[in-house]
Amino acid sequence: MTGTPAPVGRPALTRRRALTAALAAGASVLGAGALSGCGSALAAGDSTVRLWDLFQGADGGLLNEMVRKARPDMPGTHIERTVLEWGTPYYTKLAMASAGGRGPDVAIAHMSRLAGYAPTGLVDPWDMDLLAEFGIHRGDFADAVWERTQYDGATYAIPLDTHPFIVFFHPEPTKKAGLLKADGTLDLDAFSSPEKFLAAGRELAKASGKQGISFGYVNDPAQGWRLFYGLYKQTGGTFDLPPGGPAKVDLDRMAEVISFMAKLVDGKANPRRLDYNASVAAFTNRQTAMALSGEWELGTFRTADKKVDAAPFPTVFGTPAIYADSHSFVLPHRDDPDAEHRRRTHRAVAALLKAGQTWATAGHIPAYTPVTRTKAYAELLPQAHYESAASRVVLDPAAWFVGAGSDFQNAMSQVLQQALLDGLSPDRAARAMVRRVNTFLSKPSPA
Repeated sequence: MTGTPAPVGRPALTRRRALTAALAAGASVLGAGALSGCGSALAAGDSTVRLWDLFQGADGGLLNEMVRKARPDMPGTHIERTVLEWGTPYYTKLAMASAGGRGPDVAIAHMSRLAGYAPTGLVDPWDMDLLAEFGIHRGDFADAVWERTQYDGATYAIPLDTHPFIVFFHPEPTKKAGLLKADGTLDLDAFSSPEKFLAAGRELAKASGKQGISFGYVNDPAQGWRLFYGLYKQTGGTFDLPPGGPAKVDLDRMAEVISFMAKLVDGKANPRRLDYNASVAAFTNRQTAMALSGEWELGTFRTADKKVDAAPFPTVFGTPAIYADSHSFVLPHRDDPDAEHRRRTHRAVAALLKAGQTWATAGHIPAYTPVTRTKAYAELLPQAHYESAASRVVLDPAAWFVGAGSDFQNAMSQVLQQALLDGLSPDRAARAMVRRVNTFLSKPSPA
């Protein structure tokens, strides 16, 4: 193994720094007993690659299938999965185990969380020369996601997928509303401005005889933020979070987006008060013709309607941008990693990426683009109808306190709910969001 050294300027992972970083990466502290299942020093010649992930249910089954399909590309290697609870429990345990050098060989992490792990020394860089030996190259990944894998000149995450916020629709009422193109795909131009988007919702309501577009945001810790941030980036507005603050944002553009979101859920053509599960149920039961949600709901929606279709989120405010995150592979820190076992780990991850067609069946867009360029993927519907979203995605701002399952997303969504449900004016909501952002920025980074 050629080995990629820690970049110059990266802080040494002292015990104090490691524990501080671990606590910052999660919102709660797990006791020592919670780490009893963590990996320990490897025996020489160990052929087992230990993987931690947060995939349960159907996704967990698909990952098992990927492991089976990957075996020919990693002869002599066995992948042992440990499935942990999604969200704060997962990230806290991963951080604590990495801080103590007792983490797994490889772990799944949301790319939006990397800013809280790479600078603090909780994860190690990947050896891109070694991955290239196994057929994985930087050019195999879309720029929009790859740029977030970098820290201080090294690669700290290898993307498994892109999971964007998209639109689902039932073809029959959508066609009746005149919103499909001749080839049966969604006419995104019909949604290309706030006025057109709202008008499309009204037409969908007429065509369905019920309501148009469902969006579940009530008491949800992330959905409001997902819709807001994707739309805000479409305005071309900046959302920079410099250490120590203050945040650099465009309040007028923030208010413009919030105003549109409030009109979208005004209770006329589209439902006003929906939590996440109610939104899923409304679309599944055909109470609405369209749903704004993550592609991860494809399995649920397709079970109820075999013809359900989907499309990239429309460009409403002029600049193509679609909110997304990415499940990625990271290397939990080891002070003195075994070179041969790290090589085995790199080979196992390369093999899993090449088995990405299986992962795509869940709705996720494989990040390894040779998979999405195949005939088999082109025939996978509706996934192929929104695959282009991968080139236009925007992830959460890069800050140590931001990312999937974070208090930051929850804080932003709480303010947005006040605007969408309780009548808080868009300009006041925008200022309230910025105040909360600055509170996060005022806290010292553990890096």
